[in-house]
Amino acid sequence: MSKVKISEIEYAGFGKCIEISNSEVDIVITLDCGPRIIRFGFIGGENQFYEKCEISVDSKYGKWNIMGGHRLWHGPENVPRTYIADNNPIKYETIEDGVKVTQDIEPWTQIQKEMCVTLDPMENKVKIVHKLTNFNAWPVELAPWSVTVMAPGGKEIIPLSKSSTGSLPNRSIVLWPYTRFNDERVSWLDQYVVLDIKPAKDESFKIGTNNEEGWAAYVRNDNLFVIRSDYAHNMSYPDSGSSYETYTNGNLVEMEILGPLEKMEVEGSSTLAETWELKRNVSINEFSDESINDMVKKHIVK
Repeated sequence: MSKVKISEIEYAGFGKCIEISNSEVDIVITLDCGPRIIRFGFIGGENQFYEKCEISVDSKYGKWNIMGGHRLWHGPENVPRTYIADNNPIKYETIEDGVKVTQDIEPWTQIQKEMCVTLDPMENKVKIVHKLTNFNAWPVELAPWSVTVMAPGGKEIIPLSKSSTGSLPNRSIVLWPYTRFNDERVSWLDQYVVLDIKPAKDESFKIGTNNEEGWAAYVRNDNLFVIRSDYAHNMSYPDSGSSYETYTNGNLVEMEILGPLEKMEVEGSSTLAETWELKRNVSINEFSDESINDMVKKHIVK
């Protein structure tokens, strides 16, 4: 019977970290900065995440470094609020099958970030419960926002809404000022959007959508990474109603989940839960609606 192992390690370039593993996969969470989940992959195999990105943003609250991996933000995006540096050590405590990691209260925003990260003992499944707590002297409206930075060279699959709404619209596609609708990396299918992450293509591209299906996937080197989070109907999302966003500049791709906008009272909290799955030997020869539907039936939809 498999079990979850939790240990402190040194991870190259990131100092002291926590490793969580079962018999198949491992996760590495930074302790000297963050909280960031800097690695997720098969034991002894390549990291599914991009882990050494050097993009940074300077502000009077410190230098924020993208680093890579998985992080927790709060939206909508704004400078400097979104880019408060997270370069200091964090606190952690072990919980059943995982750890809880907590950042000091952010300067200026007075928001505290926390993640509870657990690994299934028997399957390649991770659950992350993100929590934001407001320590301002007044209420704050924001949305929890998780960002997972994947290694380049794969294809991202984003499902479009299948809701039956009659004569009313059932889906949205949100574009950023630098996004080109005819970008050669994106395929607009009937049921999916497919983004081909080509390292040689370094122009920025970002879209958002109302992801009512509650999942997105990334296929790379015959490995399938699936990210899931429930969609909250009848609630307002940031960025013109986006519950899911993706960004690439060719060197990386960010798979982004947003929670609904909420007014957090003083010492009130907002949470966002998501799960990850990692599967071997999954390849798609043709990225069409039909072939993706076959893959979804086999590996994603239960």
